[in-house]
Amino acid sequence: MPRKKHVVAIDQGTTGTTVLVIDDRMRIKGRAAREFRQIFPEPGQVEHDLKDIWRSTIVTLGKALKDAGIKGTDVAAIGITNQRETTALWDRASGEQVMNAIVWQDRRTASRCRELQEEGKNPEVRRTTGLLLDPYFSGTKLEWMLRHVRGAAKRAEAGDLAFGTIDTYLVWRLTAGRVHVTDVTNASRTLLMNLRKRKWDRKMLSLFEVPEAVLPKIRSSSEVYGETRGVRGLPDGIPVAGIAGDQQAALFGQACFEPGEAKCTYGTGAFLLMNIGERPKASRHGLLTTVAWELDGKVSYAFEGSAFIAGAVVQWLRDGLKLFKRAADVEALAGSVPDDGGVVFVPALAGLGAPHWRPDARGLITGLHRGTTAGHLARAAINGVALEIHDLAKAMAKDARRPIAKLKVDGGASSNDLMMQFQADLLGVPVIRSKVVETTALGAAFLAGLATGVWDDPNEIRRAWKAGGSFEPAMKAAERDEHLLRWKAAVEKA
Repeated sequence: MPRKKHVVAIDQGTTGTTVLVIDDRMRIKGRAAREFRQIFPEPGQVEHDLKDIWRSTIVTLGKALKDAGIKGTDVAAIGITNQRETTALWDRASGEQVMNAIVWQDRRTASRCRELQEEGKNPEVRRTTGLLLDPYFSGTKLEWMLRHVRGAAKRAEAGDLAFGTIDTYLVWRLTAGRVHVTDVTNASRTLLMNLRKRKWDRKMLSLFEVPEAVLPKIRSSSEVYGETRGVRGLPDGIPVAGIAGDQQAALFGQACFEPGEAKCTYGTGAFLLMNIGERPKASRHGLLTTVAWELDGKVSYAFEGSAFIAGAVVQWLRDGLKLFKRAADVEALAGSVPDDGGVVFVPALAGLGAPHWRPDARGLITGLHRGTTAGHLARAAINGVALEIHDLAKAMAKDARRPIAKLKVDGGASSNDLMMQFQADLLGVPVIRSKVVETTALGAAFLAGLATGVWDDPNEIRRAWKAGGSFEPAMKAAERDEHLLRWKAAVEKA
């Protein structure tokens, strides 16, 4: 029987689902994407309906296979990458969600996080999990669900409910409810996993009042977790064989396999990760320590810094202010002026993440004057994202005790040349854009393919990686310093 040569990657993101079909020569043969509803019950709250997520997954699977010109019987494996901290809770018997999933951007547990901080819990949480008490993570979201949905706590304790990040939910659906697992990268984002032992931590479960019966099993990032069953458009028996949270998957897809190598993904948010090797290290500058991946029994860790709003600020300019019709139009509008005209845009539309960790911060625009135009607002918005990443990179260099020598970039917003040039100018190092900007999906495909023999060695991935553009720093130091001074003053007011 001939060896199957195609791997399907499901990239389930915050605003939509993308599916890639990749052949054994690491070429993208098929692609499909579909957006789904964003639900905003109250200010600061963001939810997703799991039915919308599953529907978008099934539709894009079918379209991607059609685009590739192959059938489901030609698929060797499925890899999954996902929006990470988004928290889902569903009934094991019926598969129905207990309530909408609470999205990673959601801020409803900010007061609970402050309460725990005031009780002095943050040092232990940080020491155990590598994270800190912030509504960004899954732990307080799950606690909120169990407290606020009538009967949920008792049903969870009895084992009638299943919790998971979105990877867990997709594996559960793909295997007809037979497999309830997560991988170590997603588990490391919950506030519930011991970072060194890579197991659910009893003290953390007690702190957030989470019963162990509701939790999935923690597995590596590259192994066969189960096989498809009853999935429309796919035969039964396809191995589901790779899982990684979206940012870890992008780090893997960018072939950042050595300590010190770093990448930034510009999606809905922007996420900077640096490989720090086989042992976790504590950050002293507001970063997170997270699992990068577990492969063949070996674990790699990473420092991570998160800017909660990146591409989402462009969506806001499009949908909220109606400055343009398509997100791609922002670059032309921003390029209609020579610079930002002294305008500073702090894109804290969902609070500030690392290294500030201010969940109550809000977006801010300063430096407006009679000569300010829509072009200046657009330019300041994309500059604001790059300035956030500059802060993260400087904190990361201090923690790692080594500068970032070059920054690999990917994600939809990395196609914005103005933003990438400004990023290189701020950092003072080359910014190198991957030829394939969908490295998140590539990482998931690679992990699944390594588990099923489509590829034998990660070095094959390194050899196949190609740059699609490079941006060299060109800004004078005085001009850069002026940008940074205005930015620092604006952030303090946000």
